[in-house]
Amino acid sequence: MRERPTITIFGGTGDLTFRKLLPALYNRMLSGFAPEGQNIIIIGRRDYTDETYRERAREWVRKFARLPYRDETFDTFAESIHYFQMDFTDPTTYPLLESYLDAQGIKTCVFYFAVAPRFFGTITDGLFQIGHAHGSKVILEKPFGETLEDAHALNKRLEEVFTPENIYRIDHYLGKEMVRNIQTIRFTNPIFADAWDARHIDCIQISAMEDVGVETRGGYYDHSGAIRDMVQNHLFQILSILAMERPAAFTPEAMHTEQLKVLRALRLPDPENISDSMVLGQYAGYREEPNVSPESKTPTYAALKLFVDNERWKDMPFYIRTGKKLGRREMEVAVVFRTPSPEVPPAVLLIKFQPTEGVYLQFNIKRPGEFDEIMPATMDFCQSCSIANRINTPEAYERLLTACFHDERSWFSQWDQIETSWKFVDALEQAYGDRQPDSYMPDTVGPKESDELLAVAGHSWFVEPETKF
Repeated sequence: MRERPTITIFGGTGDLTFRKLLPALYNRMLSGFAPEGQNIIIIGRRDYTDETYRERAREWVRKFARLPYRDETFDTFAESIHYFQMDFTDPTTYPLLESYLDAQGIKTCVFYFAVAPRFFGTITDGLFQIGHAHGSKVILEKPFGETLEDAHALNKRLEEVFTPENIYRIDHYLGKEMVRNIQTIRFTNPIFADAWDARHIDCIQISAMEDVGVETRGGYYDHSGAIRDMVQNHLFQILSILAMERPAAFTPEAMHTEQLKVLRALRLPDPENISDSMVLGQYAGYREEPNVSPESKTPTYAALKLFVDNERWKDMPFYIRTGKKLGRREMEVAVVFRTPSPEVPPAVLLIKFQPTEGVYLQFNIKRPGEFDEIMPATMDFCQSCSIANRINTPEAYERLLTACFHDERSWFSQWDQIETSWKFVDALEQAYGDRQPDSYMPDTVGPKESDELLAVAGHSWFVEPETKF
């Protein structure tokens, strides 16, 4: 008898499961991607039955599912959901989980750790104790450890229990439609492919701005901050895709190799002049947030000037900025091309990830009339506006779950990439030391020092004009 395909979610009563995972699994079923007879086992500490948990899940699927919600469709989906109450921090409860899985004929499955990273090792040891990790896959949420040393120890234990090929370190940014589209824009359009280097590009800017603060995540965020929460994983991954050489083939292995070369070529900043390479900020009022230390020096904003030391990108800056309470929710990459003279505005390629997905191109034309005046013109393709009405494209977690089930590893962070990123971040934090981050007011674009980081080289953060020509 063939074993039923199963995903077992630790942390099944948390926001990630309710807002992302259950809606993604529901969408997969409606799209025809869910395997027949799929089991969804939810593990949590709260006192739910299958029925009470399913009704709780109904509210969230109705609210967050991409595809249309219908009671009868959800009822079919809910038949696959089973709830098992346990305290996954207690090693003595794992034999009970073993009995439960055995009773359902489950020997291997996909284990999803939708919990705080400090519990990864505990759950791994518990699954090793009962033997169900052998042959199973595991999906881990970031961050992967809290320090390089911690990440090393965690990775060693995970590889001992699950084996390297069965570990999927999720970075949901890699599942975003326009992140995947960077390769297509770069490599299939000669107007960009032939000019994708420091000779033609003045700088590349990566921005990930949030309008909210830490909300209910103060306890987690105060131990991570902007660099570990966003830069070390999400934004370094995007940088590596933007900067990598064309792979020999578009296979997971070849892409991984080229991305890793970029991360290893990042120039370490001068510790004596760290302010020339990095600005950290903290929004006013952060230290009054729930579960945040009143003396906290955790940055809620980070801006970096980075260089990739290879022939293609020689001495051309990559700027990264990310932060909370910045007045808008926006993620984009601006590729600013070199201009023939200071009087001529630069051509800019803007790749937009959220809240809208699309591509914006600013270039120069002669203003109509008698005079030879140059003016910027624009072309703006909004993918989420024009295509979403016809094709409801999968969201990041749907893509990543499907990729894991089909052993597609290019959608996931690999250990050597994570290790290289951690080493770089550790060097940054060591150089910055114990100083207090610069303060900035909520609903602004961050500390003024961030603008100065670019101004030294004659650059400024690109702002898409509100008025289109």
